[in-house]
Amino acid sequence: MNKILVVVAHPDDEVLGCGGSMARFALEGNDVYTLILGEGITSRDEKRVRVIRDSEIAELKKKAEDANKILGAEKVYTFDFPDNRFDTIPLLDIIKTIEKIKEDIKPDIVFTHHYGDLNIDHQITFKAVMTAFRPAIDESVKELYSFEIPSSTEWNAPSSLTHFMPEYFVDISKTIKLKVRAMKEYKCEIREYPHPRSIKSIEIKAKQRGIQVGLETAEAFEVIRLIK
Repeated sequence: MNKILVVVAHPDDEVLGCGGSMARFALEGNDVYTLILGEGITSRDEKRVRVIRDSEIAELKKKAEDANKILGAEKVYTFDFPDNRFDTIPLLDIIKTIEKIKEDIKPDIVFTHHYGDLNIDHQITFKAVMTAFRPAIDESVKELYSFEIPSSTEWNAPSSLTHFMPEYFVDISKTIKLKVRAMKEYKCEIREYPHPRSIKSIEIKAKQRGIQVGLETAEAFEVIRLIK
């Protein structure tokens, strides 16, 4: 069995990006962990004053715990980097945060954001993950994948540098309901259809990815590194 670490910028990204796969991996006996770097809420204010959002941030962390429990995660690590302001933080600080969790878990497999996402926090998270898990001789991670986030990955300007091109698909036909249940814990992030973060849109996306490879429902990933 493997130790799997999902590294995301915001609460709910783990569910949107690979919640069905997380649930499947956990059911199959793997140890699944989630690292959420950002607080996920203060970007809604004109100016970041964290103290006025303390209670909401605490509630969002509770929702993250509940959502990941549904998915079968062993543990959720949460940090407080400023929402949609990762570019104001030294990249090294984010890398070192990831490295601390890396030393705690020593994962075999890592999932994280797509490098071409519109969201700046997603882009920086990808860069930090690539640095924290650079392929040194003693690196434990042998598989590294990126996922798509509805309303972020597909909303960037299309180009060969930003386009999400999956090669790896995970059948989530038996766990799509768990993904949906987990997403419903993040009520403040759900939107009305046809917004990409509506429940209906999430289900449609899973069916779309499944249809691509002859499955009922699936999640799709880009292979960043695969060592066998």
